[in-house]
Amino acid sequence: MDYAAKADAIRRPGPINEASRDYRTLVHYATLAASSHNTQPWLFRLYESAIEILPDLERRCPAVDPDDHHLYASLGCAAENLLIAARAAGLEGHCTYDPKTSGLHIRFGAAAPKRSALFDAIAERQCSRSEYDGSRLTEDELHKLEAAGQGDGVSILLITDRRRMNEVAEYVARGNSLQFDDEAWARELKSWIRFNAGEAADTGDGLYGPVMGSPAVPRWLGRLAMRFGFSAAKQNAKDRQHILSASAVAVIHSESNDKPHWIEAGRCYQRVALQATALGLKTAFINQPVEVAELRPDFARFLELGDRRPDLVVRIGRGPEMPGSLRRPVDDVIVQGSKSP
Repeated sequence: MDYAAKADAIRRPGPINEASRDYRTLVHYATLAASSHNTQPWLFRLYESAIEILPDLERRCPAVDPDDHHLYASLGCAAENLLIAARAAGLEGHCTYDPKTSGLHIRFGAAAPKRSALFDAIAERQCSRSEYDGSRLTEDELHKLEAAGQGDGVSILLITDRRRMNEVAEYVARGNSLQFDDEAWARELKSWIRFNAGEAADTGDGLYGPVMGSPAVPRWLGRLAMRFGFSAAKQNAKDRQHILSASAVAVIHSESNDKPHWIEAGRCYQRVALQATALGLKTAFINQPVEVAELRPDFARFLELGDRRPDLVVRIGRGPEMPGSLRRPVDDVIVQGSKSP
């Protein structure tokens, strides 16, 4: 099976309906969520009437994500997919944070099946790291995106003013410059890049070159190209072009800087990304201003967020279809459970 066929197959979970409440299928939908570097840092434990989503700390990215913020936001992304898929299957999920496991406990009760536009978007959503067309969003589109980004202690800020978007690009450039000067960050990023289809298929994770707009090449050539052609200046020029081609920049921000709010921020982002997909829009992270700890407070002041934490930064717009990223098999992310949690 070639890469495109494998990516397409991954985005075709089994049928989901009231008569077939297969928790493995719910997990499959959950794994189609976004995660930092496509690390997929989640594990699922299945019970008779519940699912736990646990952090897979072996998939940490300590250089880019030293406090594990993105890891826990990724758990929130997976939880939101799972809850939306559960509703389509006639299950209402009640989600709580478990401080003992630093994970999420989702208990299910019966409900009327509710298949939504967000559910239909789960298999189509993709971080599209390409140039967009710069067209304006309608008031209806902005309203739907804003509604999707509201959560418990978490809100969304939508920026459509070109001057402000240009200022966001400046913060992204500052973040790039600081990250590119960090050798540990560069090593970590290279470890998650899959330079060709064979590498991507073997691991089922990571950042596949063509998904990011780069050609597929042998690993030795990819590493050589990164050594001599990968720089903050080139990345800044590309990021600025991409940001200014967007219709909007969204910032997800929360009232408290703790794991429950990081998870909630991930849930809000996932809803925004699914809503954007349902509207025919593309999304891509531009998280540099929130990843660099020394830059984050200044970015928050620029956004006039007070003491709230800016969690995730996303550009939104209309753009071309990009190759889909891969996922690990469902069997690889399910751990042994029991009849009762």
